[in-house]
Amino acid sequence: MLENSKLGILGGGQLGAMIIRHAIDLGLHISVMDKDPLAPCSRYTSSFFTGDPASFDDVLEFGRDLDVITIEKEAVNIKALRQLEKQGVKVFPAPDTIEVIQDKFTQKQFLQSHHIPVVPGEAIGGKNDLYQYEQKLPVCLKKRRDGYDGYGVMVLRTKEDILSAFDAPCVVEELVDIKQEISVIVARNEAGVIKCYDPVLMVFSEEKFILDHQIAPARIDKELQEKAISIAKDIADALKLVGILAVEIFVTKDNELLVNELAPRPHNSGHHTIEASTTSQYEQLLRAVLGLPLGDTELRFPSIMMNILESTSLNADRQAKVKRLLDIPEAHLHWYGKEGKRPGRKVGHLTVTDNTIENVIAKAETIRKILN
Repeated sequence: MLENSKLGILGGGQLGAMIIRHAIDLGLHISVMDKDPLAPCSRYTSSFFTGDPASFDDVLEFGRDLDVITIEKEAVNIKALRQLEKQGVKVFPAPDTIEVIQDKFTQKQFLQSHHIPVVPGEAIGGKNDLYQYEQKLPVCLKKRRDGYDGYGVMVLRTKEDILSAFDAPCVVEELVDIKQEISVIVARNEAGVIKCYDPVLMVFSEEKFILDHQIAPARIDKELQEKAISIAKDIADALKLVGILAVEIFVTKDNELLVNELAPRPHNSGHHTIEASTTSQYEQLLRAVLGLPLGDTELRFPSIMMNILESTSLNADRQAKVKRLLDIPEAHLHWYGKEGKRPGRKVGHLTVTDNTIENVIAKAETIRKILN
């Protein structure tokens, strides 16, 4: 029975907390490990362990008595996960899958080897290598490992920008002239059954490379929707995925689709599925890794998901603002309960639903006025 299954999550942030929320519905025993003893998950399970998911010894010790391990972040120790597999622990997604995606250049090479359209890019060892690209500026520079929420990404427009560039192994990408960016969440189980959620439109902050809001469904034509879903399915099969995967895709001005990045875990672009879809991405992950039938991915009604970022204006009158947000019909607040303060980090999100996208947009505009 499911209540006897012991599932572990590497990473204790808000994604892990939302996995726990849905694991409760299935009667699961959940263990979590994070190096921050005050991580959001620490308050939601009695089996919280303080340890580093990137440490071989910590991961090995954490997983030795578990049945299944999954992740809510990519920065995990692959060698330890492979050792746990040898000891009989199921690891989903597989260590090989995580390893491919951990490094943005390896990820790009993998996709190209399977004839998936990607943004062209080259690997460099550090800042000094960038001077050979002076004539190709502007370019997008991404750290090969451990980037998230805009950290580890910058645009270099002039030679002077190179002085403040990352001095680490990176990928240099062409600056693609895009019309839109979309995301598809795809799920696959051990039997190879695949289900996709409708593509969503992602709108990023102009100041930072972080998602401001997303709209479901994406307002793109049916042919592009079907093509994006087909690409996501092909990637899931190529990776032999067991779990869920976010596939971020650029739509160019010429209506070409180019894969930007992959995330082999729950993703910001899938938060709306909790309220707006028949099966949330979090429940779907649990179904996939536990060998259960995959759930219905139908979008029940239009929605907008809006990230809430730490800011001086938010902190100035937080309690009053939260009350006003909660007074908006069909606006669902998710507050992550993070400790400490760091400007620009995600502290929560709101999902707004309604029968028409026009009503959803009107509510979102009201929310933005409250938050600003």
